[in-house]
Amino acid sequence: MASNKINTPLTPAVLHILLALSTKERHGYGIMKQVEQDSQGRVNMGPGTLYGSLSRMIEAGLIRESDKKNDPEMDDERRVYYKITGLGQKALAAELDRYRGVVAVAKRKAFSPNTFIYGYGI
Repeated sequence: MASNKINTPLTPAVLHILLALSTKERHGYGIMKQVEQDSQGRVNMGPGTLYGSLSRMIEAGLIRESDKKNDPEMDDERRVYYKITGLGQKALAAELDRYRGVVAVAKRKAFSPNTFIYGYGI
């Protein structure tokens, strides 16, 4: 992934995966569970979305496979662990800055979810 693509908005799946990997290395199932926990159950990432995203993220240089091979709690040496790269950290930081900017605009406009419905005040 070229550094100019860091400013490209991330898909929701990629954003959630990077957030899950921002605190520690995780295997696929661990990522799915962390995303579910982080989103308070609002995001349920299935295996197809997860592993397709992981593959594209590795190719883009946002994450890489870790040298860690097993979780003592799971005791399964076949699990592949993933970790965020420096480029992934930069992309996550850029995306979070983008979100902060959107929230700042909404605050300046004193917007709340109930203020307008389809452009009309209620």
